[in-house]
Amino acid sequence: MHWIDRIPLGHLTLIALMLAVMPAIFPPHPEPHLVEKLGMLVDGTLSKPIDIFDLFLHGTPVSLLIIRLSRMVLPGHGQQNSGDE
Repeated sequence: MHWIDRIPLGHLTLIALMLAVMPAIFPPHPEPHLVEKLGMLVDGTLSKPIDIFDLFLHGTPVSLLIIRLSRMVLPGHGQQNSGDE
């Protein structure tokens, strides 16, 4: 998991935020795809391949950001252990 520690935090944050809110910043879309797809997942209506792809596309950077931040906070993880790759 050391490859996650090598991702620049600023870049990962920017990408995660952009994909988390897309396309809600454009007028015809009332809510972000990520919120819509998570709602479909909870409702049990996430069945179309394009919807599953959208969930992974918009959710992966957010998941990586959460993992990256948790590795920075938790002791014994992150860049302190760069010797055992």
